[in-house]
Amino acid sequence: MITASSSNEEILRVLHRAADAIGIVLASNLDWSLSGLKATQYAIDVLADDVALAILHEAGMAVLSEESERTGDFGENDVLVVMDPLDGSTNASRGIPWYATALCALDHGGLRAALVVNQASRRDRFWATRGGGAFHNGTRITHSGCINMGEAVIGISGLPKTRPGWAQFRANGAAALDICLVAEGALDGWIDFNSHGVWDYLGSLLICEEAGVAIGEHNDYELLVTEHRERRTPLVAATPKLLSVLREVRKAHAN
Repeated sequence: MITASSSNEEILRVLHRAADAIGIVLASNLDWSLSGLKATQYAIDVLADDVALAILHEAGMAVLSEESERTGDFGENDVLVVMDPLDGSTNASRGIPWYATALCALDHGGLRAALVVNQASRRDRFWATRGGGAFHNGTRITHSGCINMGEAVIGISGLPKTRPGWAQFRANGAAALDICLVAEGALDGWIDFNSHGVWDYLGSLLICEEAGVAIGEHNDYELLVTEHRERRTPLVAATPKLLSVLREVRKAHAN
């Protein structure tokens, strides 16, 4: 059973098992109809959620999922997993190979372990443990070091009102994976021009933290929340200097 006294590596192994189970379900899925339970929720979202919940609950972990909200007990010595079983479900439904399972485990002391798996290629995995570094397929990763917006390639969710002064941008459609690209230096930053639930970004933020990425929130709100209704607007950048520019870009969009 997983508790707060379990090692980060033990916790991470359970996250891998949950992602593997979701991958099996997705690989055999032919039904991209809506579930009829929530707006924009696919039937496969529910199935993916169910198989992961079974593994996480069996391991003694509570879960906050986009699909099923809060389940299980999160007491003083417990571990909570924040999960999006299928981030980028529209990409998946259209055959665009950029969609993910995102999992982040925490206890009452903070974030412990995170895993983001590109389920279009289940071997493509980002993970991190607190104090243990960030990895992509077993190779330790770090940010690009970019400080100049004019040289930056920035990932976005939503659209700005005007064109910022970046070199290029990318809108890939799966926030959890997109943010991980900043951690490994493929993107120089990422701006949320909308807002997201904690399951969309929390695991990726631990991966970014362990890769030395600068992280902020548009309204300076706390990014670590455990309520399903809460929404946040994360910003990530290779360097603090670039993050300050991204803050100004997002601020201008809000006006």
